[in-house]
Amino acid sequence: MLQAKYETRGPVPQDVISAVEVATPEPGPGQALVKVLASPINPSDVLTLTGEYGMLPSLPAIGGNEGVGKVVALGPDTKGPEVGQTVLLPVGLGTWVSHALVNARKLIPLPNEADPRQLAMMTINPPTALLMLSEFVDLKAGDWVVQNAANSGVGGYLVQLAKKQGINTINVVRRESAIDGVKAQGADVVLVDGPDLARQVREIVGDGQVKLAIDAVGGAATDHIADCLSEGGTVVNYGMMSGEPCHVSPRNIVFRNVTVKGFWLAKWFENASQEQQMKVFGQLTKLIATGELQARIAGEYDVAQISEAVAAAAFGERDGKILIVPA
Repeated sequence: MLQAKYETRGPVPQDVISAVEVATPEPGPGQALVKVLASPINPSDVLTLTGEYGMLPSLPAIGGNEGVGKVVALGPDTKGPEVGQTVLLPVGLGTWVSHALVNARKLIPLPNEADPRQLAMMTINPPTALLMLSEFVDLKAGDWVVQNAANSGVGGYLVQLAKKQGINTINVVRRESAIDGVKAQGADVVLVDGPDLARQVREIVGDGQVKLAIDAVGGAATDHIADCLSEGGTVVNYGMMSGEPCHVSPRNIVFRNVTVKGFWLAKWFENASQEQQMKVFGQLTKLIATGELQARIAGEYDVAQISEAVAAAAFGERDGKILIVPA
């Protein structure tokens, strides 16, 4: 079997990881051998390879944090999903592999008829979008949300989830070529970022309330969407695609009472009860399995092509997620 392994970290993420061949193990008692069907490359995965993410595994490590597979063998006297069942892999397993040996009790059965590529992206980006919409501001139908990096995985899910709740979205991108892809996911408004963003937003929303701003970029872009908020609004930051700290002017913090908060899904998992987690994932599984919630896919690569896949994921100008889909 193949594993995408790295022993060092460095500024060029595709240079530190490569595919290695190892013997396919036999599952022991309590274990399941799972053939991986699909696993995404998220921005957090790229930052893990460069050493810039907030939580880093010890080295050497296998890349990948989420994915789905199919059970191909069970160990002796093992209870768990049956052979042939599609399953959700545990978060942080190291999912850029052709096969994985997993504690059978940690596998969550998923609908066999659903698209495994869409299910593979379920654990990180969809709950991030869902929780940022619900945890910080009490939004009502007809309210407005502004977000940047709207062409990202989280951005696409947020557009779709907001529409289901009757919440209007103002979606900000950094290049005109990204506009059509965001509109195709149901965006109400798509604008290119710039110093006059707030003026454009005010012309669109009129007397409408923009209570929440979602920021994944940092730098001056944070202040641009803070300017779009109604007085007393909230900025939630969950990334720094610009590589710069969030810049928010005293005009917004002091005179307009804008609040800036952060969101990291790993911290939410630490504090959420099992019941809260199951509620979130139960809702998302249903939406994804029925095709009501989808993400765009920009490319699919075998584990053997891991360097090319990581390079494609690290490249900013793409529309959709890069997936590892083992041959």
